[in-house]
Amino acid sequence: MSEQLISGWGRVGVVGQQISSDDLFGLTQDVSLCRGLGRSYGDSSLPASPGMRVACTTLADRLLHFDPSNGRLRVESGVSLRTLVRLLLPRGWFVPVTPGTSDVTVGGMVAADVHGKNHHIDGCFGSYVDELLVRVADGRVITCGPANEPDLFWATIGGMGLTGHILEVTFRMSRIPSPWITAESVRLDGIDTLLDELHQSSSEWPFTVAWVDGLAAGTKLGRGIVYKGRWSEQTFGRGSPMEPNRVPAVPFDLPHWALNRWSVGRFNDGIYLNHGSRTRAYMQSPYEFFYPLDSIGNWNRVYGRRGFTQYQCVIPERHGQEGMRQLLQYLSEKHANAFLCVIKNCGDEGHGMLSFPLSGMSAAIDLPIDRDTQGLVDFFNEWAIGLGGRIYLAKDAFTRAEHFKVMEPRLPQWESVRRQWDPAHRIRSAQSVRIFGDPE
Repeated sequence: MSEQLISGWGRVGVVGQQISSDDLFGLTQDVSLCRGLGRSYGDSSLPASPGMRVACTTLADRLLHFDPSNGRLRVESGVSLRTLVRLLLPRGWFVPVTPGTSDVTVGGMVAADVHGKNHHIDGCFGSYVDELLVRVADGRVITCGPANEPDLFWATIGGMGLTGHILEVTFRMSRIPSPWITAESVRLDGIDTLLDELHQSSSEWPFTVAWVDGLAAGTKLGRGIVYKGRWSEQTFGRGSPMEPNRVPAVPFDLPHWALNRWSVGRFNDGIYLNHGSRTRAYMQSPYEFFYPLDSIGNWNRVYGRRGFTQYQCVIPERHGQEGMRQLLQYLSEKHANAFLCVIKNCGDEGHGMLSFPLSGMSAAIDLPIDRDTQGLVDFFNEWAIGLGGRIYLAKDAFTRAEHFKVMEPRLPQWESVRRQWDPAHRIRSAQSVRIFGDPE
């Protein structure tokens, strides 16, 4: 068993200590929280107080059973998505839903009920989970699924690891026709044309996302690029794509002044102008299409020691396009340093009691942390509440308890199930202290 210090990927929250072992059953007997690869941006995978330890699952990474007739796969919760892709992509299988990084464990995918570029078609990862093995607060190990302890199951899907320690996950992989992505991208010069293109593309393409220049203002407000993709039916003799080599990792924390509105503005200009005005069509590796940042180790260091947060919200369909316009307008008016902005279309709300997406549009905005961050998050949360929206707990570090309570009508049901299995809130995190009022 090993120990090491940890912090959130966004460099925020308390610094905690984690213990690791390949015996996840033994490791979880007396800990307050499980943690995977630590890619939650905020404090959801950090201990409730610095003196508490969390269990790191990454050494428990075995593939336990795979049925090639239907793609049903049972794994230990610490196996990484990167490992699954490396092993099963060449064999014609891929996860049905993937987030924007492969550096995440399957247990983390369940806890956050991750979504991806295909949510408008295929929903969240939890829709493909058949069974969980969970150690609950009193030490029992419970097998749960849609037909067996369904309340525990659906409270755990998207429950941020607070209903029990996820030990094993059984889910369905998807058969793919080839290991390549047929992709297109188109540059748009403003928010209205960009959102129209994104909406139209989502009815024709299973994978869609828009990169938006979050610093553009005036007539350039909302300029960006819409990316589209689907699994290719032909490989054109390419064979299976190789996992790309990682470029040298960012070796140290950059000074806070290195990433500023001028430098990021020039970077955004480069992305926008280098694309060109025509629609581009190309064949792409799924590594490049789904995980562009994974080739850069420790990329969070570019934000320096101050760290960063990502504000990710979803706005209901009835307000979606106008809501996205308002969001970008507010970013401009408040001179927010929105160093990354991504917009996606979302489909129907999932069954997970705290699953993030709902039918509408989501926006994810990277913000360096400074003295204005809390006020900015408060402002946007009040704006989202007014439109019937909500935020994504896997990315959050600043939302206040009173805001989350108002934006999440399913919270009382989830809290009731949680109390049933853990009345003393023995399983808790720094985020659950902040948002749910758990003891430190």
